[in-house]
Formats: sequence, structure tokens, C-alpha cells
Amino acid sequence: MGQYVNSNLTNNEQVVYEAKYHWILFVSLKAIFTLFISPLIDYYTSEFAITNKRIITKIGLIRRETMELNIPKVESVNVDQSILGRILGYGAISIVGTGGSRATFYKISKPLEFRKAFQQLQA
Repeated sequence: MGQYVNSNLTNNEQVVYEAKYHWILFVSLKAIFTLFISPLIDYYTSEFAITNKRIITKIGLIRRETMELNIPKVESVNVDQSILGRILGYGAISIVGTGGSRATFYKISKPLEFRKAFQQLQA
């Protein structure tokens, strides 16, 4: 479990599911040009978690971008997978909150399991 998620858990809050970037992150021109340092930093400094109360995401090392949505305020978690994504097990996750707020995260490993964990909490 990530350090950011652990440090921001409230009383009686437990992590139900945690996702990471897929290894496909390392297969890009950006990875080659930065000698694989950029995707390595992205991989180890990003956290995607579902707790029993909310969805928490954190991206970045120096410039940090976070999103925390309470489970009742999330309208849907959408998954978008290409053919290669379905074969290799990665995809994009779009989290849609009430009021039309939307956040999309790309190249997430096992996105269908992320969505399933969210749906089980809503049931």
C-alpha cells in the first residue's frame, strides 16, 4: 500500500483494492528518451486505491495531483480498453463524480478488477 494512502486514512477506513500502473508504461518513446527514468518515477510515485469510504488517487513526485472522492459521490467508474489492452491486461479508468467532475487515468493494470471492487462497495 502506498505511503500517501496510508497517511490519509481516517478512523475505521480500510483499503479494499489498490491498483498500479501496468508495465506497458515502460514501452514508449518517452521511456527510451529518458532512459526509463520518467516511467520509473511515475510507476513508483502513483497510487490508486479504493477504501471502504472513498476512492483515492495520487500522481506525481514533485508536482503532486490528488483526487479523493467519497463512494456515495461517485456516479460511475468507466473502463476503456484497446485490443492490446485487453490482451495484456491494462486500460484507462474514468472516475465520474456527481456534478460532472471526471478524472481519467491511463495504463492502469487490471482496470476491470478496479471497477469490480468499486461496484461491490456500492452494492
